[in-house]
Amino acid sequence: MKLRKVSPLKYFAAIAVALLMFAVPALAGPPLICHAIDIGSEQSLPWTSTGWNLTGQENYDVSHVVTDTLALLIPSTPVLVRMETLRRATLYAQRRTPMTKELLFRLEARTRENPKDALAAFDFGYLVECYSQVSWLRQHTDWLKASGDAAGPNLAMKIDGYAWVLKAIALRGSDPQMEFAAALMTTEGAQRERDRHLQNALAGAKADAMLARNLSSRFPKNAA
Repeated sequence: MKLRKVSPLKYFAAIAVALLMFAVPALAGPPLICHAIDIGSEQSLPWTSTGWNLTGQENYDVSHVVTDTLALLIPSTPVLVRMETLRRATLYAQRRTPMTKELLFRLEARTRENPKDALAAFDFGYLVECYSQVSWLRQHTDWLKASGDAAGPNLAMKIDGYAWVLKAIALRGSDPQMEFAAALMTTEGAQRERDRHLQNALAGAKADAMLARNLSSRFPKNAA
């Protein structure tokens, strides 16, 4: 596993600043975790909440989260559905720390087994960034403070998930939904990169209604 050290405080301070700027998502909070991806009627992990916090009404056996997540991440699954599935898996897994590690290691293993698989690279990178952002939530919310320890998310803080998503885009050649994901990851210190990702996503949204809906909700001034 290729690791690099990242400063969590610096990273999320940048997110906080970026959320106030023109071209960033209109919704506050860590963007990969606090706000669901609109996937319409597409299949994902069961979920009844509208935000990041579980309602307590989910009738889901969390012990199946790793198996179920891997089963959903098949080649035909759209990138936006992968994003929402990994968001839900991240939040469910926080209640059982071994699962956070297992899911991270299983997705990392897929990148080694299939080094030219764009979707494997994307899934691993996106999960890493979800874990990084949930570490911030753990520090600022009571729900996550009461659910296991931070070993899994803290391990992910040493990995550059964004770099893996860039690799996925390069392997894919062109994928507007991946570009949307990359735009959500970039912050105030990467204005040019964020704008480039947004433009590529917007160009693809003309033929992708699901992507268009998500761009409109996350980047309303740009999608208008």
